[in-house]
Amino acid sequence: MKRSLPVLVAITLLSACATSPAVFTDYDPGINFGEYRTYRWTQKPEGFSPLQEQRLVAAVDAKLRERGWTQSTTAQVNLVGRITTETRYRIDTYNDPMWGGWGWGGCCWGSGWGPGGWGWGGGYYSTSTMRTYTYGTLVLDMYDAQTERPIWRGIAMGTVPDSPVAQTSNLQASVDGIFAQFPPTAIAQTP
Repeated sequence: MKRSLPVLVAITLLSACATSPAVFTDYDPGINFGEYRTYRWTQKPEGFSPLQEQRLVAAVDAKLRERGWTQSTTAQVNLVGRITTETRYRIDTYNDPMWGGWGWGGCCWGSGWGPGGWGWGGGYYSTSTMRTYTYGTLVLDMYDAQTERPIWRGIAMGTVPDSPVAQTSNLQASVDGIFAQFPPTAIAQTP
């Protein structure tokens, strides 16, 4: 137990550092989503690991099935997915004090600051570190299949972890967040 405690603490601290994706959705409030029950992928998400793309499509399909939607070749809704990733750079600079001490200041002994006497000095030194990371954005768009009118959009964005296991976890969190309030219901607006 004594050996496993530091490991558990380290895992807890590392998992606390992980960020969950930011999620946003938008929809046409004039659309009655109760009229839709079928969909088809007209563009599946590409631009990432093929295995992660498969997992993403399966996660979206599962969420839509949970809400009573089914895939169909004669669908009412066209679903388009896009993934973009970019390399970002972060530079962190830390200023650390460099404390000095008492010392001789010039021609003679004495107290005080500056030349000619004892003084105390100090300063700062800076340490900079740069790290690169991948930032990803997932966009899911739904269009009415007959009118080609956009009816719904879900977006998730955040840092892409290096580990495939963590990537899968983030993808699932993204899909869960995007579909948390799906299908949307029109909110009565007061004049």
